[in-house]
Amino acid sequence: MPIVCAVAVLAAANLLNNWLARGTALYVVICVAATAVLLLIARRDGLTLAELGLDAAAMRRGLRWAPVLAGVVLLVLLLLLAVPAGREAFRDARAADLSVGRLLWVALGRVPFGTVLLEETAFRGVLWAMIRRRHGTAWATGVSSLLFGCWHLMPSRGINRSNAAVGSVFGDGPAGVAPTVAVAIAATAVAGVVLCELRRRSGSLAAPMALHWAVNSLGYAFAWAAARWWLEG
Repeated sequence: MPIVCAVAVLAAANLLNNWLARGTALYVVICVAATAVLLLIARRDGLTLAELGLDAAAMRRGLRWAPVLAGVVLLVLLLLLAVPAGREAFRDARAADLSVGRLLWVALGRVPFGTVLLEETAFRGVLWAMIRRRHGTAWATGVSSLLFGCWHLMPSRGINRSNAAVGSVFGDGPAGVAPTVAVAIAATAVAGVVLCELRRRSGSLAAPMALHWAVNSLGYAFAWAAARWWLEG
């Protein structure tokens, strides 16, 4: 029952974020509120902070991973930018159209205190710990990663129109939406497995949080910069 309750909270947050709060500060409010409810459910289920990867020792361990993970992401983005074919991945209207102030808000506000906080607490914290206690680590990683992939169904519907690289593969019209969504779900499910493994190896929720933040926020920053200084048209 606690797992069902947690999934229901996530479903409600997903609907609210994609239908009501898209592009507004309300997004962060919903994410913080949903995170608080999920943690209450976890505590009611008897999970400790250590099991959630949130106790002081775990957070210290995870924070030691943070600069390494951010450095790896930065290196990968620089390598992509150095290759002409890789630059197309940065041709993204969602980042290119942002003002400087809006970019800072997205990278330092919306992503860490909205996207990363809720998704990591939910999928690598609460759900992973609940399922792991009942069925073991493999089930926890598999189920939470599959749910993480499904979580991206609604947000991925417009990627083929906003990202040039995706649009060139699947087309930027209505016919390209379904394959784009399917690939996005599969890709984020695989990413979920990587983040779960990072959570397991580090014993901390801070490590996957750091990697998630680096991928999203640095990705926005590079796409924003590329649109102004490296990409034509």
